[in-house]
Amino acid sequence: MSEKRNVYRPVITVALIVINVLVLLAETLAGGSENSMVSLRFGALYVPYVVEKNEWWRLFTSMFIHFGLTHIASNMVSLYMVGRIVEAYYGKIRFLVIYLAAGLGGGFLTLVTELQSRDFSLTAGASGAIFGIMSAFVVFAVNPVTRRAFPIRRVIAGIFFALLPGFYTTGISVTAHIGGFIVGLILSFLLDPYHVRRINRKYHQ
Repeated sequence: MSEKRNVYRPVITVALIVINVLVLLAETLAGGSENSMVSLRFGALYVPYVVEKNEWWRLFTSMFIHFGLTHIASNMVSLYMVGRIVEAYYGKIRFLVIYLAAGLGGGFLTLVTELQSRDFSLTAGASGAIFGIMSAFVVFAVNPVTRRAFPIRRVIAGIFFALLPGFYTTGISVTAHIGGFIVGLILSFLLDPYHVRRINRKYHQ
């Protein structure tokens, strides 16, 4: 008899992808996901509405809104490729906490930056949250258990090239990427199961 292998199923990652796709379908039926008014109605981030109308919920809803098929396809492929690895290591709850907090962090940095520049635009997408979970690879690179599989130079290079287009391509919110990455990195270290177990062992010796 062949021995069955226990394969981790990235339930939360798949659920997030399904939610994003369903929202895009709803946008399409409501008039088109590339229609600014539809995106705004569904919860895209527009700083004047957040500040003047107290619509702070847009920091959350905007991470589930996308502008067209190309936008959502690139984000969902990235989410699956990165998310399934991070979810397997952190577990469902920690993974979801990092993802959502990073998405909020990306939106908040965008809000602060636009308030300073007074250059307002409609922004949305899961990329801030995705960069947040991508930051967990830095933890993998310094963790004695995982660092051989995730060399630090390769991790840094991957993150650098992922961030790079945001600095020269219009339509990409680099502030969302950076904000999501920073929040994700902090939480990835704080919630790292390996270090939590080590701390618990230390205080229970």
